[in-house]
Amino acid sequence: MSIVDNRKAFHDYFIEEKYEAGLVLEGWEVKAIRAGKVQIKEGYVVWQKGAFYLIGAHISPLTSASTHVLPDPTRSRKLLLNQAEINKLIGKVERSGYTLAPLDMHYKDGRIKLSVGLAKGKKLHDKRDSERTKDAQREISRAMKTRQR
Repeated sequence: MSIVDNRKAFHDYFIEEKYEAGLVLEGWEVKAIRAGKVQIKEGYVVWQKGAFYLIGAHISPLTSASTHVLPDPTRSRKLLLNQAEINKLIGKVERSGYTLAPLDMHYKDGRIKLSVGLAKGKKLHDKRDSERTKDAQREISRAMKTRQR
């Protein structure tokens, strides 16, 4: 079940591979995510200090958050990946010019997971081409619906 999607990533990048990663979260963050107070549109994933981190994702604290905890909505959150996946991603990101973009946040077996895409940036003409193909598909589906009636 998806919590939040990052449609902007599919607009700005060609997604070549997808990976599923766990997140290191604090208690108030989990409660806020379950309440739907999360935004990953401006987020990105970087390699620092020997691990991948989600940076720029915004988790708004609930008003009922604890008084002794000082919530930081945009703190960097560590991603939990398999070592083989980490080694593969490091090679692609550092040598091949790829980037890692957060695609969606979802539940899996009661835990919050983040889908991360290995992405290559789109140029402006690529974005125009993808818009044209979407419009053409939309027109085809409209024509098929009216033809079936």
